[in-house]
Amino acid sequence: MRVLYWIDRRTISFQLLAALLLTAMLAEILFGLIAALALFWLYTLARNAALQKKIHSEQAIASVTFESRDGVVITDAEQNILKVNRAFTEITGYTSADVAGKTPAILKSTRHDESFYRQMWETIKGKKSWHGEIWNKRKNGEIYPEQLTITPIFGAGGQLVNYVGIFSDITRRKISEAEIHDLAFYDTLTHLPNRRLLQDRLSHALTAGARNNKEGALLFIDLDNFKTLNDTLGHRMGDLLLQQVALRLTSCVREGDTVARLGGDEFVVMLENLSGQAGEAAAQTEAIGDKILASLGKPYQLDMHEYQSTPSIGITLFGNHERGMEDLLKQADIAMYQAKKSGRNTLQFFNPQMQETITARAKLEGELRIAIEAQQFQLHYQMQMDSLRRIQGAEALLRWIHPQRGLVSPAQFIPLAEETGLILKIGFWVLETACTQLKAWQQNANTRNLTLAVNVSAKQFRQTDFVSQVHAAVLRHAIDPKLLKLELTESLLLENIEETITTMNALKKIGVLFSLDDFGTGYSSLQYLKRLPLDQLKIDQSFVQDLATDNSDKAIVGTIIAMAHGLDLDVIAEGVETEEQRLTLLNKGCIHYQGYLFGKPVPIEQFESLMNPGQTRRQAAVACPNVCHAA
Repeated sequence: MRVLYWIDRRTISFQLLAALLLTAMLAEILFGLIAALALFWLYTLARNAALQKKIHSEQAIASVTFESRDGVVITDAEQNILKVNRAFTEITGYTSADVAGKTPAILKSTRHDESFYRQMWETIKGKKSWHGEIWNKRKNGEIYPEQLTITPIFGAGGQLVNYVGIFSDITRRKISEAEIHDLAFYDTLTHLPNRRLLQDRLSHALTAGARNNKEGALLFIDLDNFKTLNDTLGHRMGDLLLQQVALRLTSCVREGDTVARLGGDEFVVMLENLSGQAGEAAAQTEAIGDKILASLGKPYQLDMHEYQSTPSIGITLFGNHERGMEDLLKQADIAMYQAKKSGRNTLQFFNPQMQETITARAKLEGELRIAIEAQQFQLHYQMQMDSLRRIQGAEALLRWIHPQRGLVSPAQFIPLAEETGLILKIGFWVLETACTQLKAWQQNANTRNLTLAVNVSAKQFRQTDFVSQVHAAVLRHAIDPKLLKLELTESLLLENIEETITTMNALKKIGVLFSLDDFGTGYSSLQYLKRLPLDQLKIDQSFVQDLATDNSDKAIVGTIIAMAHGLDLDVIAEGVETEEQRLTLLNKGCIHYQGYLFGKPVPIEQFESLMNPGQTRRQAAVACPNVCHAA
């Protein structure tokens, strides 16, 4: 019994031990699971905290970046503004509320044309960022420069979702660049271009002059006795004088010309786009030189001191690359010293022959003024005939009968009259004399239907009161306006075409006729030609001269005649000297002629004798009316 009891107790203890061990193992497993879950939870918490910290950090960085010193603007795909930063407001003056829903076009200035913006957006729409300088406008209207980058933003599917613009105000940088540029290219005392900038502009002027067949000029200017001023009143007074000289020189030249200071009291004026004819260019230069002499010769107020100064000016012309820049400056410098040797306060050209030309031109201008006052002009008349050799009228041609020179060629004095403006008085005299002659013809049955053609200069035609001048002359002399023919050149007609058409239509209402002179030698727009109230085309003598032998001239003349007929215009050929030329013109349909074949330009007495051969001409010469003073 004891043995069995012991066995039973042993069995029970073993079972209990096993249960306890199993319980312990289950508890350990459960604890491990709990620990693992706890660790996973702690890990998750830690991971989320790190992620939140990273997100917060990135947001902070983005916030700092967005609120940087650079302006930032974000738009949608349609360029409507969604968000701007504080710097945007500080730079532009616009708040978020001001620009919300609007486009960046509100910042656009007037500094750029449409092509600038078109090229910008072509780059951006090509899925590229655009970077460059641009001028925009602040809310207060101030225009300023900025450095701008515009970047397109695309979504996951490749669609455009936003534009981001980042910009900075570069006004200070521009000012610094301008200051550096000024130091390099401008004189610090007078703010005029210095030698370096003058040489750069002279290089461009030489190239442009050669390309455009235009003359230019250098005027080397040195102040007389400048050292004496510095020695007596001091360098400060000398500086004040130089600054005032700079201002006066600038006021004497045209826009586009250059006034430079080389140093000390030496200045250079560079003139561009002068006449292609050396003589006329020299005259234009001398006129400006005389203006400079007069301006710089006036008294200067230097603080409490009134000071008188004069310049000496040396001049050289240029129009091509035959001479280098330094050679040109040397020539002008040499001419300046010649001016000083001539007594100072004067100007000299480097080329002595040019000086002679200028002197002769000045003398001719003086004599031309006297000719107007002394009535030294005459009208000579050249017949205009039809195919049956009947006189249809005449052209009145101006002649200058000089008391010493004799007959002065119109080619010699007409350009000078045009340039000086004297053509206005002369043209008025011609119009009055022609109307007087028409009135005389009107009183004779044999001449009452003759027309008289008068050449009109561009300056005369462009006068605001030209229409009223013609109308008054017609009324004053009581002539038939349909017998007065105004001859105009192609170049005159095509300059400011709308104004030309208006003036011609006003004269057409009066009844006067129009002839287009020297047709074919210039550039005529057929588009405008059909709008002009013309009555006649005049074939230039250069096409008539070789008409009998030159097939090209035949073709040109034939075309002009056909076009005139197509436009319902009369056509007349000038310079007809042979019967062969007349017959060729007749065969092509031209029935009106003018030239030596029928008679040279002659005074009115001879002209009327030619109209009435075999008859003694009436001695009723038409006196030239004294109207020059009224012009």
